[in-house]
Amino acid sequence: MTMATANSQRLFLFDIDGTLITSGGAGESALIEAMAVRFGVQEDLKSITLPGATDARIAVALLERHGLEVSPENTAALLDSYLHHLGNSISKYPGRVLPGIIPLLDALKQRPDAVIALLTGNLVKGAEIKLSHYGVWDYFEFGAFADDHHDRNELGKFAQARATEKHGIDFEPGRIFVIGDTPRDIECGRAIGAMTVAIATGNYDRAALAEHSPDFLFEDFCDTKAVMEALFS
Repeated sequence: MTMATANSQRLFLFDIDGTLITSGGAGESALIEAMAVRFGVQEDLKSITLPGATDARIAVALLERHGLEVSPENTAALLDSYLHHLGNSISKYPGRVLPGIIPLLDALKQRPDAVIALLTGNLVKGAEIKLSHYGVWDYFEFGAFADDHHDRNELGKFAQARATEKHGIDFEPGRIFVIGDTPRDIECGRAIGAMTVAIATGNYDRAALAEHSPDFLFEDFCDTKAVMEALFS
């Protein structure tokens, strides 16, 4: 296998929930439990937009909904409690790695011109809890997370900077692929001029994602060969 040159390197930035895995409701349950235990309020998450949102944004929305002060202390307390409950409960829920993910990650890992990382609204600890439980955490070199910024559209800049720091090259936007299952992932990719890869394995079907005109659109990643040919064409 030949060594990749700097100008041939591609950076693949994966979302987590609905793209790589589903936690089977563990994340939602942990949020509800955190609100109950930390603030003594009953939360059902109705009208709270979860898909594509950062954990930091979700925390603010929950505090505001219940008239609680949106302070750094309350936000940190809620998120710390969420992570605690997530770690304790994730094994109790019927989550799974989504179809085609392992073969695709294996195929990318074998290529010297592919860098695999995360771009997710999860906190880094939450990402590690989820992906470690399902055995895919170690595929990813680095990531950009909700710890970096509450606005998902800002996260691409952090991922770019870390990629440059680790590999010593600037990845051109046309060689960066932001992969996710929501319109927010598409918007996030466009914020840095990246190629956008939408996957209909989450809360949005193919037709809903197509309305946002991603550069690539897949029903799922089961056909590894077809996905790889598209991404490296």
